[in-house]
Amino acid sequence: MSAYGSNVGGVSAPTASTDLERQLEEHRGELRGYCYRMLGSPFDADDAVQETLVRAWKAYDEFEGRSSLRSWLYRIATNVCLDMHRGDKRRPMPMDLGPAREPVMSNLNVPTEISWLEPAPEHYLATPAADPADAAIISDSVRLAFVAALQQLPPKQRASLILCEVLQWKAAEVAELLDTSVASVNSALQRARATLESTPVFSGTPESQLSKDDRELLARYVKAFEAYDMEALTQLIHEDATQSMPPFDLWLSGRDDMFTWWLGPGIGCKGSRVLPTTSANGSPAFGQYKPSESGAGFDPWALQVVELRDGGIGQITFFLDTERLFPLFGLPLEFPG
Repeated sequence: MSAYGSNVGGVSAPTASTDLERQLEEHRGELRGYCYRMLGSPFDADDAVQETLVRAWKAYDEFEGRSSLRSWLYRIATNVCLDMHRGDKRRPMPMDLGPAREPVMSNLNVPTEISWLEPAPEHYLATPAADPADAAIISDSVRLAFVAALQQLPPKQRASLILCEVLQWKAAEVAELLDTSVASVNSALQRARATLESTPVFSGTPESQLSKDDRELLARYVKAFEAYDMEALTQLIHEDATQSMPPFDLWLSGRDDMFTWWLGPGIGCKGSRVLPTTSANGSPAFGQYKPSESGAGFDPWALQVVELRDGGIGQITFFLDTERLFPLFGLPLEFPG
């Protein structure tokens, strides 16, 4: 039995069924990257891709080859993402909601009405590109800062920008996919670019471009964080660095406020263990396990995504939804050993 259905064209046809399933599966990876950029969540992206392939399977009789299978699948995926957006608001980061606040417990809130932007493993978002320049664009387009900026755009502007400027589709192709005019696509692109240009974007050095010195800096950061050595961390973290901790809406601006938090409300992180894992959206990532409140062992606490710039750490995001994120990043939910 296929993952999508049991027949093609209403007639049981194992060979045709297997061939169609293979063709659809060949596009799963790039569709997942597209849906992630649209939706800001790897879990929503997986759901959207599965729904896309199911719809394609069921409607294959209606596909008459007037466009490529790839274009047809992107049309379906776009409609699925637009349908999902009708029920959900954009996925922000804490910095998108307002200014930094003081590092005190009373500022720590979890807004239940917000669905936060979620990170994704880099390999999960890999999209093949024949040209190295195109590969660089595709890689940059899944950075957390860029995906967060995309969330500022209305869904159709977002789709136009991703398709035209990331995937290098022609405006006429996008117009056909969105059932609109070329003029409307160009207008959407112009508005999308203006919004992105007015949106502050922090984007550190991608892990793939880290120097030997950068990697040594990360190793020193892990050692200093585990030792909770503020003097050593001062040498590694920029004075104007920022920190956020989704699903809390509080974010901190400046190393001093970060350390005030770490030595105050966040003191429970002292003695943590930190494990490197696959990069998140192209940035170095680590699984943090903090000492258990039971007094025995360590509990999963956060996926740390670390952004480097100018030879130091410029931003740290602690994603606290470890129950879902740790398995996605290959991290155990129990600290090994």
